[in-house]
Amino acid sequence: MAEVVKTDVEERLKALNINLPDVPANPHPFAPGVVSGNTVILSGQTPKVDGRQQYVGIVGESISMEEAQEAARTCTLNLLASLKYLVGDLNRVKRVIKVNGYVAATPQFKEHPVVINAVSNMLYDVFGKEHQHARIAVGLASLPGGAPVEVEMTVEID
Repeated sequence: MAEVVKTDVEERLKALNINLPDVPANPHPFAPGVVSGNTVILSGQTPKVDGRQQYVGIVGESISMEEAQEAARTCTLNLLASLKYLVGDLNRVKRVIKVNGYVAATPQFKEHPVVINAVSNMLYDVFGKEHQHARIAVGLASLPGGAPVEVEMTVEID
């Protein structure tokens, strides 16, 4: 059996032209994530850039599918930045175990999984498609700060 060569995640990020944001100071009464043994549970991230919501609104009303997917990608960048902050090196990631995606949407909107596909696709690009994760994509009436998307993640590390 051929040996699987693990790609350097930092090199993959560079090749994808992905720059992780800085993790801002945490004013909240909870942590950006918790490391317990080999498991990292990351708190939900909204599409904030430099401390401000990049998108505010409801998908299917004031937020388009394309904007919702971009918001989901921004959430993913924030999750990866928090993960790196917590564990020091993204090469420690063995696999993403689960992604929970929340979409603030109108009652008529039915494409929640399509919005959260932007998260899964980015994670596959960064960590490889051979490491598929479990996932949920649900719709809600509203999210913190008026965000159209919030994403949380559970990760296994070496």
